[in-house]
Formats: sequence, structure tokens, C-alpha cells
Amino acid sequence: MTTLHITVGDRAQLREDTLQFIQSVEADELDKSDERAVLQFGTYDDLVDSLTPLRLNLIQAIAKEHPSSMRKAARLVDRDVSDVHADLKQLEVLGILELKEGGPGGAIQPIVPFDKIEMHIDYPLLDDVDVDSTPASAD
Repeated sequence: MTTLHITVGDRAQLREDTLQFIQSVEADELDKSDERAVLQFGTYDDLVDSLTPLRLNLIQAIAKEHPSSMRKAARLVDRDVSDVHADLKQLEVLGILELKEGGPGGAIQPIVPFDKIEMHIDYPLLDDVDVDSTPASAD
């Protein structure tokens, strides 16, 4: 199974998380069929702007139905072809799907190479506050 892991945060934290993951798993337990593809957004706003509910719906429809063209993908989600085309191009840039040329009649086929998407989002509510510290209560 191929899973796309989507994270939000800085690259140093992603590197640290990845190293911890690798160290926590025995070398012989790493299965080549479960590749670790990672897409990282710098901020939560970047994630929300890129993966809108319409785009997530489109990704899921393509993964389930395997349309043979962009036009058929647009029909699956009942949207305008030009809007779906723009979304597919953006999703291709992000690496979430592939656009394969040479479909029936020269159509471009969208392909989602993942079985699952997992999102890990740290969304701190307070800036630079020690999590272990408890605010003093006012009496």
C-alpha cells in the first residue's frame, strides 16, 4: 500500500520526525510495498489553499473510478472541465497525482498513485509557550 503523508511545518521538524520513524522500525520491517511519500506544506494556510474540499473530492473520485480523461473526471464530480483541468494541473505540481498522456483519442488521464492519504497537522494555539507549564489561576 502506498500512502501519501501530508504534514505542515518546517523542514527541520520533518527531517527529525522521519529519522525517528526510521529508527523506530527495524530494517527488516521496512516493506518496500509501503513506501513513505511525504508532501510538506510550510503553513496551515498553504495546506488549506492547496487541498480544498473540491480538490480532495476530485482526488478521491479519481482514485475510486480511474477515469480515462480529464473530461470524465470532471463528470465524476459534476464540475466544469476547465475548473477541473486547473485543479488537476495544481495537484500534479504538488505530486498528488500524475497526468498521463496518450489516453483514448489523445486524452490526458489523471492517475492517483496512492491508496491512502494521511495528514499530520500540528496547530499550536499558543506561540512559544511551554506546554508543561500551567497558567496561574486568578483567585
